Amino acid sequence: MKVGVLALQGAVAEHIRLIEAVGGEGVVVKRAEQLAELDGLIIPGGESTTIGKLMRRYGFIEAIRDFSNQGKAVFGTCAGLIVIADKIAGQEEAHLGLMDMTVQRNAFGRQRESFETDLPVKGIDRPVRAVFIRAPLIDQVGNGVDVLSEYNGQIVAARQGHLLAASFHPELTDDSSMHAYFLDMIREAR
Repeated sequence: MKVGVLALQGAVAEHIRLIEAVGGEGVVVKRAEQLAELDGLIIPGGESTTIGKLMRRYGFIEAIRDFSNQGKAVFGTCAGLIVIADKIAGQEEAHLGLMDMTVQRNAFGRQRESFETDLPVKGIDRPVRAVFIRAPLIDQVGNGVDVLSEYNGQIVAARQGHLLAASFHPELTDDSSMHAYFLDMIREAR
């Protein structure tokens, strides 16, 4: 199973490491044409506005929308969550607009307020280690979106069919459970 990691920003190597730890083949994605060979795609963290600009510049917007419209699994972590959301609080325009949710950027504060915690995640039988760095949160979800995890009453992980979103960085730990969950989603989508 080939899982790409969009290599415009973020912890690409760390995602690849965890994909491979759970039996997938990790692919560094630098060109939109590479999406055709993938079974799933991870959009990692970074800075969402910059990622959006780079996606537009390099032809990823329509390519990823087409990829998702084929029912292929997409996982957005931290800024990637913002990129796949259909609404961003305080902004008129979304980036990809794939997932029926409203998100808030930098909801957990500045860099110095970063933290790690263990979270219960629906569908995973043990707590998931999560790293929050200037993390967004999910303000609202649509009818077809399943809330997977909350932190202090705030939604931090959700799923809508073949789309997965996490406010945190699962790749910055040795806990591969979110990546295993994503690979299971890819299998379901096939």
